[in-house]
Formats: sequence, structure tokens, C-alpha cells
Amino acid sequence: MNVPQPVNEARRLEALSRYRILDTPPEQAFDDFAYIASLICRTPIATISLVDSDRQWFKARLGLELTQTPREHAFCAHTILGQETMVVEDATADERFASSPLVTGAPHMRFYAGAPLIDGEGNGLGALCVIDNRPRSLSSEERRALEALSRQVMAQMELRRSSAELAGMLAQIKNLEGLLPMCSHCKGIRDDDGYWKTVEAYLETHTGADFSHGICPTCFERHFPDIYAKRKRAEAPPQPPLA
Repeated sequence: MNVPQPVNEARRLEALSRYRILDTPPEQAFDDFAYIASLICRTPIATISLVDSDRQWFKARLGLELTQTPREHAFCAHTILGQETMVVEDATADERFASSPLVTGAPHMRFYAGAPLIDGEGNGLGALCVIDNRPRSLSSEERRALEALSRQVMAQMELRRSSAELAGMLAQIKNLEGLLPMCSHCKGIRDDDGYWKTVEAYLETHTGADFSHGICPTCFERHFPDIYAKRKRAEAPPQPPLA
């Protein structure tokens, strides 16, 4: 089964990697979404599928023993080509899927409906899908519910990524809490490799922070007394005229 790739494939794969979710253990929140999708759409199988470069991997699965499939066999590899829910009522009658091992063999897929998982930049990362081993259709109410759940799956993925990034930042801050070797003259910091860096360069390397520069009032007055005095006079409120 030849599956075309999205036009933004490189960007899509980069976006997927930022979630650091592939090959992670099962998580109850994602398992719950698969269960609810199966219950609403009345199907024996439901999965949360993420489409990698050469495979389809299941973050959650209900009624399915497989943990992943080759991408060329994945129905969801077609789902991520668009922004809309893809429905296949009878895979044996669809030339794209009739010869797929997932149709001719276990789990003998006939019906498939997949709502794409789309990030904030429009990248299709995978799908929340429901599967049956008999032909059938998807009602409009079931479609809307599946799409609503897919948005919540994506929100959970965003929350998971944000939590991981925050934990990483806190770990970096904790590393900075120790004793830092600092030059008493220029205030440079010696890094772990023995090189001296400015405070800005050191913190940018270890925290990813960007810096803007200014001058505090104390230094302004000490180093530029004439300009400081003129500014203070300019900022002073006007005095009332003498009676």
C-alpha cells in the first residue's frame, strides 16, 4: 500500500519529536480517551496513533494487541494528509486498503474512522481512531464527539510537553544553585570545561534565557553624573509660582 507523505513532512516529524512521546509507557489519560471513543462510537477497537517516519505507533490502544505497524499499512498515515476526519466504511471496497495486511489478516479491519491530531502549527501528528471488523457508518453525532475527543488528546499532549519542559528548566535552575566560580574583578563565570564566560553567556547556555541590557539608577548616577542630574531635573515636578 503506497502512502503519500504530507507536503510538510519534515516539519511535521520535527514537531512530533518535540513531544518526546514516542515509545513512552502507557498513561491513564490517553487510555481513557481511547476507551471513551470506543464507547461513544460503539466499536471494539480504538487507538491513539502517532505517525513516525516509517511506522505507526500506538500511545493508547483498546481491543488491539499490536503496539505499532509499518507506516505503509497505516490507515492513519492517510488521515494525517488532511485536516478532516477520515471515514472508511468498508476497507475491502476501498482500493487504498483492500490489500492491507490489517484488512486481509488480523485484526480484519473493515470500518475505520480517524480524527487527526493537529498541533498549533497545523501539523498532523497522528489520529484518534475507532475500528470495527464489520462494515458500518459513522453518525454525525459520533463524528463530532470523536473530533472533540481528538482535540482533548492534543491538549493532553501539549500539557505533557509543557510539564516536561518545566521540569527540565527546574532541573537547570537547581544545577545553578551550587557554588559558581566567579572572577572577583570582571564577574565572569568558569564553566565545567574550565573556560571563562560572561554571566550572560553562562546563563544563556544553561537556561536558554535571552538578555537585554540597561543601566541601573545607581550606576547611571555614578558613571554619568551630568546626564543623571539633567534627567532628574527634567523629571522633577514644576514648582508653583511664588505669590
